[in-house]
Amino acid sequence: MKKQETIALLKSPDFRGRLESLKILPFHKALSHLFSALCSEEEEVKWHAVTATGILVVPPDGRNLETARNILRRMTWFLNEESGGIGWGIPEAMGEILARDETLAREFAPLLLSYLRPGENFLEFEPLLRGALWAVGRVAQAFPGILVSLGAGNLLLSLLDSRDPASRGLAAWGLGSLGDEKSLPALVRLRDDGEVIQLYLEGRIGSFRIGQLAEDAAGAVRKRLGSGRLEAGG
Repeated sequence: MKKQETIALLKSPDFRGRLESLKILPFHKALSHLFSALCSEEEEVKWHAVTATGILVVPPDGRNLETARNILRRMTWFLNEESGGIGWGIPEAMGEILARDETLAREFAPLLLSYLRPGENFLEFEPLLRGALWAVGRVAQAFPGILVSLGAGNLLLSLLDSRDPASRGLAAWGLGSLGDEKSLPALVRLRDDGEVIQLYLEGRIGSFRIGQLAEDAAGAVRKRLGSGRLEAGG
């Protein structure tokens, strides 16, 4: 399979069902094709490559975690200024990988969050910062407790005031999965934000009003808090 054939596969609506065809390639060649696709200017290709990278690197049987670790370390190098590259799509692919395995999430979530922390590995280039925000939101869907324990809530809260609409919307979306009660006032204040952003959810790219994302996130937090109180009450 040539690189252009991989791109065509990623453009397919049923791309998940066709990923088996990537397995005819040596693992690292298939991964190279996907890394190239992460840089695509076509949003559909880029985001499907994010999903496909997670599926390829973390198979359902959970084997080869050391291979996954090595790939994640390589990804961090791409985001390092010394690499000389931009790192297009890399934060998102990291998030997709971590969301598929709890062990990897525990090991690499601190690094992922460092991309949002000024004074650490903060990504000043907005497209990369947005990618890291999406990655944190994706991991929050799978393992919210890990991120809560690392202070992700405060990081996302600080970005609700960003001048960048995409960063505000992504931060609101991520907070919905964390279920942190202290985020409610800020999310409620954001309900009137009329800016619209693009967000990749469940294999599809959609347009979402930031105010609606904030309202949905506030509802998710309240629901999570209500469930917790019911469990505590027996």
